[in-house]
Formats: sequence, C-alpha cells, structure tokens
Amino acid sequence: MFSNVKRLLIGPPKKLQQLREERLSKLKALPILSSDALSSVAYGYQAALSEIAFIGVAGLWIGLPIAAVIVLLLIALILSYLQVIRAYPNGGGAYAVASDQFGPIAGLVAGAALLIDYTLTVAVSVSSGIAAITTAYPSLLPWTVPLCVLAIFGIMIMNLRGLNESASIFMWPTYLFIFSIFTLEIVGFVHLSHAGWHYAQTPPFGVIPKEISVLLILRAFASGCSALTGIEAISNATPQFREPTIRNAQKTLLWLGLLLGLMFAGTSYLTYMKGLQVNPNFTLLGMLAQSYFHTGFFFYFIQFTTFAVLILAANTSYSGFPLLAALMARDRFMPRMFELRGDRLGYSNGIIVLSILAIILIVAFNGQTDALIPLYAIGVFLSFTLAQTGLVKRWMKTKPPGWLWRSAINSFGAILSAIVTVVFAVAKFSQGAWIVLVILPLIIYFGVKVRRHYQTIADDLRINITQVKPSPHKTIVIVPIAGINRVVAGTLSYALSVSDQVIAFYVGFDDEAIERMEEKWKQWNTGIRLVTARSQYRSIVRPLMRFLNTVENWEGAPDHIVVAIPQFVTRKWWHNMLHNQTSIMLRTILLYRKDIVVTTVPYHLSD
Repeated sequence: MFSNVKRLLIGPPKKLQQLREERLSKLKALPILSSDALSSVAYGYQAALSEIAFIGVAGLWIGLPIAAVIVLLLIALILSYLQVIRAYPNGGGAYAVASDQFGPIAGLVAGAALLIDYTLTVAVSVSSGIAAITTAYPSLLPWTVPLCVLAIFGIMIMNLRGLNESASIFMWPTYLFIFSIFTLEIVGFVHLSHAGWHYAQTPPFGVIPKEISVLLILRAFASGCSALTGIEAISNATPQFREPTIRNAQKTLLWLGLLLGLMFAGTSYLTYMKGLQVNPNFTLLGMLAQSYFHTGFFFYFIQFTTFAVLILAANTSYSGFPLLAALMARDRFMPRMFELRGDRLGYSNGIIVLSILAIILIVAFNGQTDALIPLYAIGVFLSFTLAQTGLVKRWMKTKPPGWLWRSAINSFGAILSAIVTVVFAVAKFSQGAWIVLVILPLIIYFGVKVRRHYQTIADDLRINITQVKPSPHKTIVIVPIAGINRVVAGTLSYALSVSDQVIAFYVGFDDEAIERMEEKWKQWNTGIRLVTARSQYRSIVRPLMRFLNTVENWEGAPDHIVVAIPQFVTRKWWHNMLHNQTSIMLRTILLYRKDIVVTTVPYHLSD
C-alpha cells in the first residue's frame, strides 16, 4: 500500500545512469536557483521601511539611499560569487571556501549558517507568498498557517520527484513574476513621466527627521538586505548545471544580478514616489500595483505571480539544503543518511528534513513574515562574510592576475556583510535573533560530535589486513521458544546447521505450564536439550538474561552465543497488531549484549 502511494506521488525509481539527465540548463536554472533572490523584491524594501515606519511620511526618502547601498552590495556579492564558482566548481559555496581557507571548523560554521538560512528561506518565502494572497483575499487570513503547511507539502512532493521535473513546472511562475514586475515598472515610469516625474503625494527628499539616528539607519539597511538572500544558491549548486558547468553557472548568476538589481531599484523608487507607507495588513508591492492598476486584472495577476514566486522561492532551498547536507555528510559533519540519493536521484532525506523544519517554524511563528525575517538574515550574511573573507585570503596567498581589485571587491563585500550580521544580531536580538544565535552553536556542536563519532568508529573498525584474518569460533545456539510449532521447528533446524550445541529455552509462568512443556518436549524427542525457567513476574526477558549470563560464565564457554529468535510473518500489515511483538523486544535488548549474535528466523504464514 505504502509503495503504491509513493509511486503515485513521486513516480517510479530512476537508474543512477540517468543522473546526468537531472542537470539543469540555464533556462531552467535561472528561475529555480534565483527564485529566492528575485522573490525578495516582494518584501526586501518593505523590511527596510518597517524599521523607520514610526517616523511617518518624513522618513520615507531615507529608503532610497538605503536601497542604493543595497544595490552596491548586490554588485559586490555577484562579483564575489562569480569567483567562488570559478574557484570551487564542486559546489558548497561559503562552506567550500571557508573549509578550504580557514579549516573544517570554519567550514562547519558557514555550513551551519547556510542550513539555517535555507530553512528560514522556505518559511519566509512561503509565509510571504500566502501574505500576498491574503492581501488580495483578506477573508483567508485565519487560514494562514494551514495554507503555508499545504504549500510546503506540495513543494516537497514535487522535489521528491526530481530536480529536473520540478524545474520544468516551477520555472514558469518565476518568469511570469519577472514579466509582471517589469510591466509594473514600465507602466509606473511611463505614468510618472506623464506626471512630470513627481506626484502630489511624493514625500520631500532630504529633510532629516529628528527621530533618525545612525543605529536606526543601520537597522533599516540590515533589514533591507534580506533582498540579497539567495544570491549564493547558484554557487552552492554549480554541479547541478549542464556542461560546461562553470560557464553556465556564471552566466546564470550574471542574469540574476541584472534582473534583481533592476527589479529591486525600480520598485523601491516607484514606492517612494507614490508615498506608500508600511501597512501590516497589505504588502507594499501589492499597494504599488493597486495604485497603478486599481483592482483590475493586472493587479490580481501581479498578486498571484508574487504569491507563486514567493512560494517557489522555497524551491531554491530544496536545491541547496540537500546538496549542502550531502557535502557536509561526506565530510562527516552530518549523518550519512544525507548522502543517500532517493528513488528519483535527489537527496530525499535532506528534502524531507528541510520540509519538517520549515513547518515547525511556520507553526511556531504563526506564519508571520515580519516575525521570521529577524532570524532570516543572520545566517546568510554570516556565510557571505566567511565566503568573501576566505576569497580575500585566497587572492592574497595565490596572487593571480588582478588579485588587488579582486581583494578590494571581496573586502568591501565582507565588511558590509559583517556589518549586517552584527547589526541584525544586536538590533533584532530581542525580536527573535537570539534563537539563531543559540541554534547556530548547537548545530556546530552537533557537527563536531558527529565527526568525532565517525572518526572513533573508523579507528575502532580499522584492521591491519596482514595480521587480522577470519577464523572459526566455538558457538552455541540458544532458541527461545513459547511452544512447539512449525516456527520453532524451522528455527531449531536452522540452529542445528549453525552448531552442534543447541539449547531450547522455555519460560513458564507456573509449575503446571513448565511440566506440560517438558512432557511434550520428551514426546517430540528431537535430541535437543530443553532448559526451562519459571518467571513469577511474567517476564520473559529477565530469565533469558540470567540464563545467558550463566552460559557466558560457564567453564569452557563458547566464543559466541547465537540467540536464534523464531518469528512468524503475517500476510497483512494490520495482522501484526493482533500478536505480541516479543521477538522485536528481544532483538532490541540483545543487540547491545557483547559477544551475543542475534538472528531472526522468519516463518511466512500462508494466510
């Protein structure tokens, strides 16, 4: 039943040889890996203005120079990650740079920050997308959280079907969003030119309100930098591109930078010219569209494309999180299950874990975008800082042609990224940023413990093949039985094929039961020794443990004790609920006993 549902949802399995078919062309990679960055046009400028909203109309002009600096930082980041793609074509982005330049622990810090960023990207993108719909249909506001969870589940299923298949479907909403934003900007600038490049409601520019301060501007800048999240996704997923991977990834990143810069700058400028202020119930982008298209078709078109791209911006994380988790698992900082590819050749465990974590965040913060954004930027800008600082070190060490200007660009980006990280951590600490500052060290600690665990196991399992050889061992087989039947007969036959020392062990709850068992055993006459024990407290495990201790301490005890557990297998899964699962309990307990080998001998029931 489960297998049929699984095939229906994600499709039949693919061969490993089909992995090359899962790689992305530039046409598909741009919307899939850039949707996170492009979608931030819907909330980045609003996040900046939210910090200075209390000033009123007089403070709206401050958003423009903040937006200009954000665009400059965007240019620096694009140039930086173009170099990351060239220098680290195997993916990993900041994780690869930090690991190479500063060592594995620095890489772990960058990786942990990116994992947090990817998780928050899903939560923020989906909640923002649902906010766009509730702006158009306020009656859906009470259903925000269920709608978010439903959207995450849908994206998870599509990604479990494979990267290429999900890209074929998800690319169109992103291109429609790009079209809708540029249409909005063209209409807006044409309308503005007809109005003499100034509206009656345009706020005055350059008047410094008394409430403004350097810290407030830094906070607004840091919040607005949420528009830059997702830029690193292309460098992280370089191996996902078709050949030539480096050139295709760089071209895609350049297109991302150009589109994001024009979309963010244009909508920010028009928002200022319209004198729009932050409204907790409506998005600035929605209000801007309404100011030009009222409530006509194109207003709803922009709202729905915004909703779609914000929802699908989460798909960027579904490309990055599983791949990064697989790279960290390869380096033994994450459990090895993240290295395994699923039926459709994607890293299914990473996809599922990401979905669960994002749903937990959505539920915990009630699907509120503004509540999630303070958590959002710390991780990504910490990774930006490490990546660009690592590149500065690389250029100064290798001194390739043009290393001075490369170092200058990366230094500029590293400084601004560090400022954003610190400002976010301090200014947003009480609003929820403390959660990231607590979780980040916990992930790092977890990664260190996982790596140490794998190293300890490797040391414990490693052998010298010139000295250690397989050798036969003296073995005794003990078969716990509850009666005489086909299951027991089959298990005893197996035991006799393993060793000539076989003991059947029976636990009775009263003397009558033990006597009946001994009499029946004598009649059966198998030649196998029967040992019985009475359990006054109706426990099977304790008498068996005591008997095993006796065998282990017996003079001339065997090297290994094999406990062969009889178990019948029912035809239908729900039949298991009708029977005691004693064999499962025994296997679990005996597994941790040294020098005891546990084996299950199944008997498949006909019906």
